[in-house]
Amino acid sequence: MNPGSEREQDPVLKKTGRRSRSFGLNLALAICALLAFVALLGLGTWQLYRLQWKQALIERVEQRVHASPADAPGPERWPQVTAENDEYRHVRIRGTFLHQFTTKVQALTELGSGYWLLTPLRDAKGDIVFINRGFAAEGLADKIIQHDAANNGDCRNHDAVSCEQITVTGLLRISEPGGGFLRKNSPPTGKWYSRDIQAIAAAHGLSKVAPYFIDAGKADTSPPSAESALRPVGGLTVISFHNNHLVYALTWYALALMIAGGFVWVVREERKPRRGGTG
Repeated sequence: MNPGSEREQDPVLKKTGRRSRSFGLNLALAICALLAFVALLGLGTWQLYRLQWKQALIERVEQRVHASPADAPGPERWPQVTAENDEYRHVRIRGTFLHQFTTKVQALTELGSGYWLLTPLRDAKGDIVFINRGFAAEGLADKIIQHDAANNGDCRNHDAVSCEQITVTGLLRISEPGGGFLRKNSPPTGKWYSRDIQAIAAAHGLSKVAPYFIDAGKADTSPPSAESALRPVGGLTVISFHNNHLVYALTWYALALMIAGGFVWVVREERKPRRGGTG
């Protein structure tokens, strides 16, 4: 049979000039478009919920930071301390620094690269809270540690002369286990890349240690001196939250509209009569 005569006898081609897609294929495309549309709408709505959650979190943190300092959570509350409920609370604690256990943790701040200096503070009950006393540049950190060790006795022995009680005020922070800067902590070598309180305490053989640490605030302003130069710089806590949820929501909704628009266009094209090759 002549192929050309078969083409001329095809009623679909006589009417439209092309073969229409089968009903089953059209139905499958419609279902896929609907599922994609619903999924994208769901993602956009989920991002709006995340936006509301993030805004509420930022508001809570702002209230915590600017509130009057409260006593740091004691051992009875340690199991309940969480990032959501407690991080960035403005707290205070009184005790004695154990300078012999000061630990350097790698840091990158607005002042450059260097170290956070974490020193355990023991209160009157013998409980310990690590204090992030602040930032020290690479060439200064060891000098500060040596100075503190030379001018303070072994405060585990309750040396009343050299181990004075001090009050520290700052922001409560949650321990950072594992490591940072794409590197794992190495307790045997004393290399710390995150403020992993449990691991640091274990490395020094300390017990009764809080599961959080405190970022100390800025020291009192005073005329520069040799003594003040050998202090870490406190008050460098960065409080920042990524909040791109509205952008994400609009992106998902835009993609959903594109799916819907593309489907409508395909349907209209399917129904539009076209000139065929019937002469």
